Amino acid sequence: MISAPRIAGVDEAGRGPLAGPVTVAAVILDPAYAITGLADSKKLSEARRVALAAEIRARALAVSVVHVEVAQIDADNILAATLAGMQQAVAALSPVPDQVLVDGNQAPILAQPVQALVGGDGLNAAISAASILAKVSRDALMVAMDAQYPGYEFARHKGYGTAVHLAALERLGPCPQHRRSFAPVRRALHEFASAGADQRPVQLG
Repeated sequence: MISAPRIAGVDEAGRGPLAGPVTVAAVILDPAYAITGLADSKKLSEARRVALAAEIRARALAVSVVHVEVAQIDADNILAATLAGMQQAVAALSPVPDQVLVDGNQAPILAQPVQALVGGDGLNAAISAASILAKVSRDALMVAMDAQYPGYEFARHKGYGTAVHLAALERLGPCPQHRRSFAPVRRALHEFASAGADQRPVQLG
């Protein structure tokens, strides 16, 4: 009997934020266990995402989550850092997938056949599962970061460039988890320094 190919779904969370890592998840679902309710993580409530993430970890054949840190994002650019994270996430899967499906229109170079699928997080169950894991994992990290760097309200906006976040950047200047390669952070760093940042509290990492 020929076994079904092991297909890994890959997705990321956090390409757009001004702070924190970009998080990549890779998932191989077990065809023997159907997980009900898989969908694009952005279309699910937080409580539903957390519940599904636990079920995915319990029932999938393999899962992998990788956080690509700010230093690499700033050094390589966000796209290159994301693709590198996808390579790492797939490489960490055991068993090894036979094929990889990636959400979006760009895919990393892998040892396995790989296909980019636009809107894949809403079309393919394995990509949906990866989307959920990446989102839940990154959100938890940003909540923890909120306690480490108070004042930015990372738990509230998860590092995205909201009005609240931009106001905190202007008031406090960037912390070590801000992506200095992103224009709003560069601008805030310059303005903070120009306003006499040496007389303001310094955010230490």
